Amino acid sequence: MLRSLTFLAALALASGVHAANSEQTGGSWPVIVDEPTPREGPLVISTCEIRPGAACPGADLRHADLRGLKLNGIDLKGANLMRANLFGAELKGADLTGADLRGANLQMGQLQGVVMRDADLTGANLDYTRMAGADLSGANLTAATLEAAMAPKSKFVGARLIGANLMETKFYNADFAEALLEGNHAPYAIWEGVHMENCTGCPVDW
Repeated sequence: MLRSLTFLAALALASGVHAANSEQTGGSWPVIVDEPTPREGPLVISTCEIRPGAACPGADLRHADLRGLKLNGIDLKGANLMRANLFGAELKGADLTGADLRGANLQMGQLQGVVMRDADLTGANLDYTRMAGADLSGANLTAATLEAAMAPKSKFVGARLIGANLMETKFYNADFAEALLEGNHAPYAIWEGVHMENCTGCPVDW
């Protein structure tokens, strides 16, 4: 009998709490969303205002969330973008010479004319990017993935592509002179018109 009374008391208490909550929320449960609060004003990281044409050489942008931002023409020479999220970002004509892009996500990015000379792109994700005319001379693309990227007339002079994913990448008329290619996964990659002078591991018999 005592156990039954205890159960009935707990049930009554729970009903009272539910009724109180219903009164506070107009008879319905509050809606909980997991979307981030919209950003107000310009994005400022490491004292740099992140916007098109900004001059931010050497900026510390590690792990920064830069998804979908328009950063055309930005100067990020020598910047630290390790594991930064640049998914779908626009970096047309941007200068990332010598930047640290290890593990960065550039998937679906608009990188036409971007300059990444001597940049470290180890493990970076460049899948489905548009990088016509990009300059990656001397860049390190070890273990990077460029699946289905469009890279016509791009420069990979002296670049290192080791263990990279080049599946269905389009390299029309690109320049791979002095580059090093080793152990890459490149089924259906297109090498038409590619310059391969003194390239080690280039598919010269493609």
